[in-house]
Amino acid sequence: MLQLDEEQRLILQSVREIVQKEIKPRAASLDETGEFPWDAVRIFSKNDILNPLLPRRYGGVEVSVPTFCMIVEEIAKACASSALLLITQAEGPWSIIYGANEFLKEKYLKRLAGDSQILTGFGAIEPSIGSNLFSLSTYAEVQGTHYLLQGEKCFVENGSVADFLVLYAYTDPSKGVQGISAFIIEKGSSGLVHLRDENRMGMRGTLYSEYLLENLAVPRENRIGEEGDGYLNMLYTLSASRLFTASQAVGIAQGAMEEALSYARRRVQFGKTITHHVPIQLMIAEMASGIESARLLTYKTAFLFDQGEAKKAGIYAAMAKLIASDTAMKVTTDAVQIMGGYGYMKDYPVERMMRDAKLTQIHTGTNQIMKLMIGRDLTGIS
Repeated sequence: MLQLDEEQRLILQSVREIVQKEIKPRAASLDETGEFPWDAVRIFSKNDILNPLLPRRYGGVEVSVPTFCMIVEEIAKACASSALLLITQAEGPWSIIYGANEFLKEKYLKRLAGDSQILTGFGAIEPSIGSNLFSLSTYAEVQGTHYLLQGEKCFVENGSVADFLVLYAYTDPSKGVQGISAFIIEKGSSGLVHLRDENRMGMRGTLYSEYLLENLAVPRENRIGEEGDGYLNMLYTLSASRLFTASQAVGIAQGAMEEALSYARRRVQFGKTITHHVPIQLMIAEMASGIESARLLTYKTAFLFDQGEAKKAGIYAAMAKLIASDTAMKVTTDAVQIMGGYGYMKDYPVERMMRDAKLTQIHTGTNQIMKLMIGRDLTGIS
């Protein structure tokens, strides 16, 4: 197991206390109502964990990537939706931190400092492209001091509540993926038409929105990097997001196993608790082994990001996301099975965890796409 330094121990101890007192008691109602977790926004911001990756030079606490992954995991044990809030908050700034000029960093990153409750969002997906993120139909044309964006975006994270979004569009389709650029879009911009918020099976305390871009005017200064830099920017941001999703999946799985184990220690069948029955012991053993394997791969990937090994980190992120999300799906399903009829009821959290786990197999690219990426990298076949 990873050896934590004193700072990490203190941070995680604080996060655990916050989760037990403030987040876990609200998890069921968030799922039931499908409301956005505004309470979590306030709680996280008050405790400096809404934007923990924010660099110190812009007013943040700048924790390491492994520490951030541990924070996400700890929150996801109790409430996956609240953990996804932190992941979404990391994606937009990540695009800016690693791609924008100093002017944009100063303008937008400083707004996230301290106890700020400014929300960000990230939008790469369009209704017609699915996992093929580089077949964008959204395009941007220069009109004087602005770009005019035309197109449609779906599954925009934090969409209708975000104060600013990072969106991608072609500025030169003739160059293929090298013609994709990234833009920062302010809330309320003329031409940014909110169509709807999606009704979700799981992760119901989150927001995914659909937008129409109709002559959306974006100042040229709000382009992240140079024209054509959006391709690599998107790749690196998605790689980080896959890592964070892996951390979330590990947390969901751990939380589900703990619930199932607690139930099994109390549930009496045939004169003894079901922990005495070999089939239950075997299921718990598989759960624990899968979770630890996924956790260690996730931590290794986090260290690669911290060390700046971008290409290697990207492939490992795909591996971590693949293994962790499949593990979360299996563990949560088995947790429901161990608890039998009670596991299927909303009185217990494992049915929610099972629905939440499903999104981790789809979010930031389906697991079939992850396998394709890994296989192509290892074989060298493009």
